[in-house]
Amino acid sequence: MSDKKNSDKGKTAHANSVIKNHMIWSMGAGFIPVPVADLFAVGAIQLDMIRQLCKVYEVDFKETEGKAVITALVGSGFARLGARAIKFIPVIGTAIGGVTLAVLSGASTYAIGEVFKTHFETGGTFLDFDPERLKKFYDEKFEKGKQMAKEMEKKEKVKHDVAEEVVDNMTETKAAPKVKDFVKQLESITQMKNDGMLTEQEFEILKKKIFDAQKVN
Repeated sequence: MSDKKNSDKGKTAHANSVIKNHMIWSMGAGFIPVPVADLFAVGAIQLDMIRQLCKVYEVDFKETEGKAVITALVGSGFARLGARAIKFIPVIGTAIGGVTLAVLSGASTYAIGEVFKTHFETGGTFLDFDPERLKKFYDEKFEKGKQMAKEMEKKEKVKHDVAEEVVDNMTETKAAPKVKDFVKQLESITQMKNDGMLTEQEFEILKKKIFDAQKVN
């Protein structure tokens, strides 16, 4: 019994990792400037996520059924294309109601992943998948996914800004950066690591760039 519990926990952890990774990739695809390319890119990522979840739970993957479920949960392709077509409109294309398309893409992927994970964990397969019954669950997870995606987007922006600052210091040739700026950068990335916004590996990479920039100058 204990072995089965450990096995189930391992599958859940693996599934959560699969969902998170594909959520991040979907958010990246959300920045593609062409609506049709964006539609197919996110859809392909979501389909690959389902394929990976099938492997985790040892369920036979069925591509046609997978595409049908995604369409049923998310809505028709025309509706999704219509939302992304807003990208053609200057300024408005960057966000809808304060929510970027990257966030919406990530939220949708997260919700789809949670639906399939829950269905497979209860012994379900593609044969007994009922999109209508799970639509409400998808909508609930979509709202949670939006909040998660917003936080992820915020963290990525902070990391990008810090990395950009490091690169600027590396290419600065007029004068050596002031000591206080050097210390401030170290304190900044240390705080980010402590807050969980940087992994140990990302922290070490940024720290090395900061020290290398100091040596060059």
